[in-house]
This record gives sequence, structure tokens and C-alpha cells, in this order.
Amino acid sequence: MARSAIGQTHRKGAEGTPAPLLATDEPLPVEHIAARRDPFVFVCEHASNRMPRALGDLGLPREAFRRHIAYDPGAEALTRGLAARFGGAAVLQAYSRLVIDCNREPTLPDAITPFSEDTEIPGNAGLDGPAREARIAAVWTPFHAALDALFGARLAEGRPTALVTIHSYTPVWRGIARPWHVGIIQTGDRRMADPMLAALGREAGLVVGDDQPYSAKDNVDYTIRRHGRARGIPHVMIEVRNDLLADTAAVAGWTDRLAAALAETAARIGLPAAKD
Repeated sequence: MARSAIGQTHRKGAEGTPAPLLATDEPLPVEHIAARRDPFVFVCEHASNRMPRALGDLGLPREAFRRHIAYDPGAEALTRGLAARFGGAAVLQAYSRLVIDCNREPTLPDAITPFSEDTEIPGNAGLDGPAREARIAAVWTPFHAALDALFGARLAEGRPTALVTIHSYTPVWRGIARPWHVGIIQTGDRRMADPMLAALGREAGLVVGDDQPYSAKDNVDYTIRRHGRARGIPHVMIEVRNDLLADTAAVAGWTDRLAAALAETAARIGLPAAKD
């Protein structure tokens, strides 16, 4: 990525109209893996650290895009592994959370954050209205429109459906160590959270957080709230500490562990969960 801080204003197209943020030869903002079996739909809002060319690198060094500020390390691979295991649908965001965070209300200050963890994001500071709207239109809106269409179609067909969002988090946050290996986040609907906590909690030595290291009060539940709770769909948000997803073998281990817990959870709440 070339060092630049594009993003204070938005490019203009023909006759002064705003130009699309994404060029026609850039990847679409949403990757959709079709379901072969019910009930799980896996969602990864922070799968990628890719930046649109129009935004350059937001004034950040290259190494910043390998950090949690840009994406959730390991979450994409874990999402793909679980979708393959169950034959479930998956929806993944193809651009960095530094463009816009698809797990936030787009009007919230941290949806396009000018400061993440301990790092200033120069290209996100002082954005004007058109620049913000361009990011919403290019990345955020298509992602949630895809989820709306997917869940709407499944419910119309009467298909058993459960929403599982996959995230990872840092082992240390602003100097404070996080002891949990995995966290289970819910919106107040605990149909999936409680069986997941019970299943994971039986493993000796595994430290499992109930609404840790985040909870709904931290505004991290947008996707499960909008697409799960609002529709009455069983849902859960899973957070795995990212140092535990550092390589292929580690991801495979967590795929096994979470697949077993999800299969048990589905059985306990009366959902089919056939594996390949």
C-alpha cells in the first residue's frame, strides 16, 4: 500500500456527482458462501484487512494492517472452517473495519474511527458528509442488504436458521491482560449463549467468558441484534482470543471445539445440525 491519507473528501465523478468508492475491478464488499445444509448462517464482519484503492492506506504504515485495528486475525479462517464443517451459509466482509465497521450503527463515532486501540487513523479524521456516505454506500449497506436478503429468504421458505457471528480479540487491551480464551456474547436472548457456555465450560483449563471481553453495552452486538434478535432467530456472537488462532493447526483445533459446542447447542434448542 502506498503511504497516503486519502479520505477527507470524496472523489467527484462526471458533472460533480460523487464517484463510487470501489472501482469496478475491485472485489465486491460481500462474499457469500451458499448453504448446503441448515441451520447455521456464519457471519464474519471483520474478515479482511483489504483497503479500497481510493483510500490508500489512511496514512498508516503497512504493519498496522496486520493488527486487530484493521481486521480480526484468524476469524476469516475460522468462519470458513465452521461453514465447511456444517455445510452452512457464510457471509464475509471483504474490506477492512478501518473503512467502516460493519458491526456498528453507521452513525456511531467508532463506525469510522479516527483512533483505534493506541493508534491514530489519519485518513479517518475529520471526514465530511459525502466521504462518510460513500463508505456507507460502498461497504456497509451492501453487507447488511445481503444479510437482509438471505435471512428474509430463509424465513419465507420456513428453513431452520441460527445466526453465528465469528470474531477474534487481542490478548491485551490497553495494558490489561484478558484471561478468557473464548467469549460468548448475546443480546438478552440466551437460547444459544447458555448451551454454548455449558458445552465449552466442560473443557478443563478453558477459560470461557459470558459477555466477555465485550457485551452488548459496548455496542458490539449490531449484527446479531439486527439480523438475529429483531427477527426472532436464535443467535450468538463468538469471540476467540487471536493469539490462539495464530496458525492453521490452531484454527483447526478451534473449529473442532466450536463445531462440537454448536452441534450440542442446536440439538438442545431443537435445530437440525447435520455435519458433512
